[in-house]
Amino acid sequence: MASNPGILTEWPWKKLGSFKYVLVAPWVVHGWYEVATKGWREVDLGYIAILPSLLLRMLHNQGWITASRLQNARGRRQIVRRGIEFDQVDRERNWDDQIILSGILLYLGALYIPGGQHLPLWRTDGAVLIALLHAGPVEFLYYWLHRALHHHFLYTRYHSHHHSSIVTEPITSVIHPFAELVAYEVLFSIPLIACALTGMASIVAFEMYVIYIDLMNNMGHCNFELVPSWLFTWFPPLKYLMYTPSFHSLHHTQFRTNYSLFMPFYDYIYNTMDKSSDTLYENSLKNNEEEEAVDVVHLTHLTTLHSIYHMRPGFAEFASRPYVSRWYMRVMWPLSWLSMVLTWMYGSSFTVERNVMKKIRMQSWAIPRYSFHYGLDWEKEAINDLIEKAVCEADKNGAKVVSLGLLNQEHTLNKSGEQYLLKYPKLGARIVDGTSLAAAVVVNSIPQGTDQVILAGNISKVTMTNKQDYHLLKPEIPETVADNLSFSKTGTAKVWLIGDGLDSAEQFRAQKGTLFIPYSQFPPKMVRKDSCSYLTTPAMAVPKTLQNVHSCENWLPRRVMSAWRIAGILHALEGWNEHECGDKVLDMDKVWSAAIMHGFCPVAQG
Repeated sequence: MASNPGILTEWPWKKLGSFKYVLVAPWVVHGWYEVATKGWREVDLGYIAILPSLLLRMLHNQGWITASRLQNARGRRQIVRRGIEFDQVDRERNWDDQIILSGILLYLGALYIPGGQHLPLWRTDGAVLIALLHAGPVEFLYYWLHRALHHHFLYTRYHSHHHSSIVTEPITSVIHPFAELVAYEVLFSIPLIACALTGMASIVAFEMYVIYIDLMNNMGHCNFELVPSWLFTWFPPLKYLMYTPSFHSLHHTQFRTNYSLFMPFYDYIYNTMDKSSDTLYENSLKNNEEEEAVDVVHLTHLTTLHSIYHMRPGFAEFASRPYVSRWYMRVMWPLSWLSMVLTWMYGSSFTVERNVMKKIRMQSWAIPRYSFHYGLDWEKEAINDLIEKAVCEADKNGAKVVSLGLLNQEHTLNKSGEQYLLKYPKLGARIVDGTSLAAAVVVNSIPQGTDQVILAGNISKVTMTNKQDYHLLKPEIPETVADNLSFSKTGTAKVWLIGDGLDSAEQFRAQKGTLFIPYSQFPPKMVRKDSCSYLTTPAMAVPKTLQNVHSCENWLPRRVMSAWRIAGILHALEGWNEHECGDKVLDMDKVWSAAIMHGFCPVAQG
């Protein structure tokens, strides 16, 4: 929202929420009615092509979002080396509004503007006219409109909303108040209306112009430099005809320079080009050829079939919320299965997130396998090879710590990471499975005054193998309480520590008001709808010093990370030089105190 919102700031269909797509439904229905009654030979193809064009634009924009987030997660050729937070993601979630608006205008034009009906597929003269009108009137008028929007009166009422994003993402390009975006749509419609009125319009030329606008908008806001220098060496005048991501990035950091739309020559003419434009462009290419150095690598993996949409490079809106299964994701099962096949064929981990805390640089790498792959015996060797390759790559890149998340630390898979130490005894990176912190979180989640708890489900390294072997919990629990730890038999205790494998029937044996505390990597199925309550899997809220956090870790709330992931961060912050894998565990009190000291805190339960 602008700092002092003006009239027509809000989008008129904001209250419709996800149902806003019904606005184009009448034209879509009318188009299919025309096909059904007239047939493909008689129908207006230009009118019918509008819907596929809108869908293509959404796919185009999503492609840029994914590519930008993957590239910025690697830290390669990044222009503004800062992170974004959840408030920016929330502010930019309505990026598809401008596609709906342009769709409505295209439908109206196809119906009512003279020359906008029954367009041919291609006309060269129309394409040339569009190019000339864009380079002339559109770029010129946009330049002066843009400068006017930076006047205090208009800036505070409209354009400041766009400039709230210092670190831009591709979709930042279309995040504007309603009135401002209407003005842009009017500008961009000049070449299209002129072509229609002169009888030179064509379907392909119109589509190429729309794609060109989206391409340049997304490129200018992607926050990594991708335009090669040889283009300007080969054709020097190109620097006046095409901007670069670094050129426009300066406009978001300096505000009063580089006002041009896509062609910088008006900034040259009116002397508003930032003097550091060329230097920033060269440095963005030169100094970031290699991927950013990393201190901590957290190895995770895909979970459910639809989790690929939830990961940070997927759908930004989904990634910014705890993962839940949605009905419309199930409709996308063909695409989900295709993505599964592609990830299965991919022979290496990939970077999905980058964070910074103090001077510690962190990255999350995803093993291209889903949870169900880990249960297949014939996949275990391939998965181990992928994890081993990632560990070696992280070590080669100078990582001090590699933490193993989710099923990447399964004992049956790699002995909780110990297998890699046995194979590479000189490994520089510390392997951390995070058991000690996970156990500390569980222990500190038990309400004070509890005199009896029940262990249920499969026992893991976080708990114990039997009552005489308290690997982790006994040092932190008074003997009078520890003696009351028992396996699920009668269900008389009001606190249950639950692991994987706890079925619904066993949960129903618990008394009303029972508190279920998971110690597993994955959350239990919550079947009790009465007064029973469930805590989240072992996790902690992260401090504000942990930056660039704008996606949720699987099912966890915002700015909450799993204990296993935090354990790797603590290892690097404290400079601990020991591994925590296999049967090796750290002192829980030391780990818990370090977490609290660095600002991590227990998750507030609702």
